[in-house]
Amino acid sequence: MHDDVGLLTFERVDVSYAGRVVVHDVSLTLTPGRVTGLVGASGCGKSTLLRAASGLLDDGAVTAGAIRYRGRDIAGLTREELRALRGPGIATVFQDCLAALTPVRRIGDQVLETLRAHGRASRREMRTTFAETCARIGLDDVDRILRSRPYELSGGMGQRVGIAMALMLRPSVLLADEPTSALDVTAQARVVDELRRVRDEYGCATLVATHAMGVVRALCDEVVVLRDGRVVEAGPTAEVLAHPADAYTRALIDAAPHIETGDVKGEEEG
Repeated sequence: MHDDVGLLTFERVDVSYAGRVVVHDVSLTLTPGRVTGLVGASGCGKSTLLRAASGLLDDGAVTAGAIRYRGRDIAGLTREELRALRGPGIATVFQDCLAALTPVRRIGDQVLETLRAHGRASRREMRTTFAETCARIGLDDVDRILRSRPYELSGGMGQRVGIAMALMLRPSVLLADEPTSALDVTAQARVVDELRRVRDEYGCATLVATHAMGVVRALCDEVVVLRDGRVVEAGPTAEVLAHPADAYTRALIDAAPHIETGDVKGEEEG
């Protein structure tokens, strides 16, 4: 387990697009071995904050405050430094992991490419690394996955493969952007279970952006509630769920279905 404190910190962060501020004065700290939930309705700024932390804002920019990884301001890193950081430093599980992959290439080729971007790796080493990662999060049938193209996998399996690919380089920080939003209840439970294994097995600092308070209840140690780009409430998950201070938080809680987790059987095969 990493022993750093405050691996990734957002210090009074504003994010703007075309001169318009869409995220206002957000502060939070990610620490090793703990999962923080960033929750709110679509358009509240969750994904924007995750993209900012990865240096992937495209036309946007951090216009106030700072996002620091191990004390270094991410906005001040060069393109080469950001490329080296993504993966072993900060890894991302995208909202639709299958869409983030090249559809016509076998997953094994794309796993190999990811590993080679951060050092030399043979195909045998790739298979060993990927298999070890899958085993640690309870994902089976590695050879079938590596032979498959993204469109040959179900959405639930695709999200789980995305988690495994993000973890191959043993990142210090894991960012998960709406990892369960397009999945049925059974697949959601599997993804939540595997993210909990990530917390327990890897000890990385994890930030999960979600609109589902049920995911927060099942997974997160702390929660930050966003509305219109502003933090309206933050604290330990159990405390916020039991005694929400803001009416918006209460509405999110009331709308949340319960997610049954823990060794869900019968994952779809294709």
